Amino acid sequence: MKPKSSNTKSPTKPPADRVVKDIRRQTRRHFSAEDKIRIVLEGLRGDDSIAELCRKEGIAQSLYYTWSK
Repeated sequence: MKPKSSNTKSPTKPPADRVVKDIRRQTRRHFSAEDKIRIVLEGLRGDDSIAELCRKEGIAQSLYYTWSK
């Protein structure tokens, strides 16, 4: 058996950064307006710290503060 030569052209692959962007785009979570309002009001209520609330909801603190504006 002969090993395959490296001269054969394989189909072109998209660049790795494009693949990563496509994966992130498909897995991005979308929050409804009601969810955003609920989370911001929970933060304003002050039962938990903003950091704890964001950990619980699985969002970044910067996203919480963006929504609160």
